[in-house]
Amino acid sequence: MRTSIINEGAKHLEYEIRQIVDYGYSLRDRFGVTLTWENIGDPLEMGEKVSPWIVDVVSGLVKESRSWSYSPSRGILAAREFLAEEVNRRGGTQVTPNDILFTNGVADAVDKIYDLIRKDARVLMQSPSYPTHSSNEAKRGDYELLQFQLDPKNDWQPDIEEIVNKVKYNPQVIAIALVNPDNPTGMVYKWETLQAIADIARRYGLFLICDEIYTHIVYNGRETMHLSEVLGEDVPALSLRGISKDYPWPGSRCGWIEMLNRKCDSDFSVYCDALVNAKMMEVCSTTLPQMSIPLVYGNPKYQEVKQVRAKEFEARGNEFYDFFQSVPGVTVTRTYGAFYFTVLFKDGVLNDRQTLPIADPECARFVADRVKGFSPDKRFIYYMMASVGVCATPLSGFHTSLQGFRLTTLKPERERRMKSLRRIKQAIEDYVK
Repeated sequence: MRTSIINEGAKHLEYEIRQIVDYGYSLRDRFGVTLTWENIGDPLEMGEKVSPWIVDVVSGLVKESRSWSYSPSRGILAAREFLAEEVNRRGGTQVTPNDILFTNGVADAVDKIYDLIRKDARVLMQSPSYPTHSSNEAKRGDYELLQFQLDPKNDWQPDIEEIVNKVKYNPQVIAIALVNPDNPTGMVYKWETLQAIADIARRYGLFLICDEIYTHIVYNGRETMHLSEVLGEDVPALSLRGISKDYPWPGSRCGWIEMLNRKCDSDFSVYCDALVNAKMMEVCSTTLPQMSIPLVYGNPKYQEVKQVRAKEFEARGNEFYDFFQSVPGVTVTRTYGAFYFTVLFKDGVLNDRQTLPIADPECARFVADRVKGFSPDKRFIYYMMASVGVCATPLSGFHTSLQGFRLTTLKPERERRMKSLRRIKQAIEDYVK
């Protein structure tokens, strides 16, 4: 090309959760390796069944001609009215239906949110950080991320003083981004921590971004908390929600933004208007899933769905925690939300000389060539995939210097889960011995 066509920030677009699948396909297609996938958070792919009554709701809506039409750009009014009422019932920040904006999944919302922030402004975010957020932030300005650390020795809770200092000494910070409950750690922010972060935003004139896609999956004694409950009336914020993990219906690509305290700051109000206008450029989001929301969330049966699923994921998270206690070279922290589990390698355990036995010599050479220059945890995962056929996501793919990997806790059958865990344990033992 006579002029470079690539945005300089495009090199920051990394999504290890799915990029690692291409490597897995190479192992399968070239060397016949059979893989068990523990990397992507799709409950249906792992065997969860949607409640029959939810299937009936969606099936019934398909028969309505309006489910095949465009929706209004902001989203279907009945769905926005229902969701606004849900926000207001919490008793915190109050919203109107026009403060709800539907998107094609939370990822679509994240993309728009970061793209519409000026290039020289910064969003402070947690580490580990979900790559949809961190890659979009790095892409926009083509710079290194500004992050605060989640502490695995303190249930992955952040140090409030670190957040204050990162904001205080980086005046270009205009927002703080959170994921609650968290992916990849399974952490749930404590009430006092959210209040403290809201107070920082209030003090320094920031807005907050909170990805709440897993908000209905909370357990082990923690309670579901929404950002709207701690903001008061003077802290602007965006909360991101969706149905992909709730029904679950990940293929619906149905999410929404709650624009909280939209009118309390003139710049933020203009920014929210820009989010709406950006959606209008796309015409609208998918219609059928929006139509289902009042009928599913508003059905008393859904409370039971939430409770049953939370108990199941609590049991599985505790099962993983107990299992990895006996695995050498790693440390783990109990989970309180979502359906992921993070395993950390102890300091000094990994190096660039370790390998695992691979039966096919050609495959072994292929892996050795691919892992050159990799972070230590990604190197381990590539060897584990070729050796024992289990795919997990290296923690370094979540923009952190911590070394480890993330698993899903989605398999309904205990023996299937344990089979994967035993293979992972064997791989770790053979790799670090």
